Amino acid sequence: MKKLLLTAGLTALLGTSAMAQEIGATISRFDDNWLTVMRNGMTEHAAGMDGVSLQMEDATDDLAKQIDQVTNFVASGVDAIIVNIVDTSAGAAITAAAGDTPLVFVNREPDNVNELPPTQAFVASNEIESGTLSAFQICNNLRADGKAGGARGYLMNGQLSNQAAVQRSKDVHDVIGMDMCNFMTLIDEQTANWSRDEAQDLMTNWMASGEPFDFVLANNDEMAIGAIQAMKAAGIDMADVQVGGVDASQDALLSMQSGDYDVTVFQDAFGQGAGSVNTALALAAGETVDQKVYIPFKLVTPANMDEFLAKN
Repeated sequence: MKKLLLTAGLTALLGTSAMAQEIGATISRFDDNWLTVMRNGMTEHAAGMDGVSLQMEDATDDLAKQIDQVTNFVASGVDAIIVNIVDTSAGAAITAAAGDTPLVFVNREPDNVNELPPTQAFVASNEIESGTLSAFQICNNLRADGKAGGARGYLMNGQLSNQAAVQRSKDVHDVIGMDMCNFMTLIDEQTANWSRDEAQDLMTNWMASGEPFDFVLANNDEMAIGAIQAMKAAGIDMADVQVGGVDASQDALLSMQSGDYDVTVFQDAFGQGAGSVNTALALAAGETVDQKVYIPFKLVTPANMDEFLAKN
């Protein structure tokens, strides 16, 4: 089974004009910081390949629009399609819309990932790792802070139509259920839809209750940053609160450098973008690929953040 990298033979074939390949890509939303890095990875990787062209469309978080985009790609005769799906419960609809045209789901896991036809694959990171790494490190930090006798906090969920949000929140609950971390208690959890602004408002509302808290866990960096902004605006000393998220975005690392953010998890946006292009081209060439291609998550703390400053 082939992995992410194209074989030397495929690379050579793609270098000829006779093998010019066109890829259509539909992204759930262009105005997402992390997905923008992923899109850049796709664009730059394709631009570095002779004979490969990439057409990118914004689905604007509209599933019906995204299905139309896939249908239009098929009608225009593209060689392969890449989909960052709007709603992960709609995998079968996207699969059907693509028909026989090779298709790669990227970043967001469709609900039909275990029933994909041979012409389709999924490229991402394994979400069972993401929330687990973040929550477990927060657990360790709280214990180191002398709070193993009891710590209370909040959980911010991403869009609930997104498998990653559901899995990352489940990861948190699983960690809190472990013997060594069961001193952690969630006061509340709500969705902030991956949004920094919504997270800032949600954190402000939580603080208005006057409940003391020790940690905030978020499904992504944008929400974690929004929570930090709300806490700082309220005069809270960030040394007293543990904050964990996922993605290791540049803004998150800047927040970590300033001492406000404690834990994130590197999700290789550029690597997922480039990997989706490689996999799409391999499928278009009739190669056999692993239908689940995972790019590992990596824990990021103040101790190793310098390794990730130039990545996402």
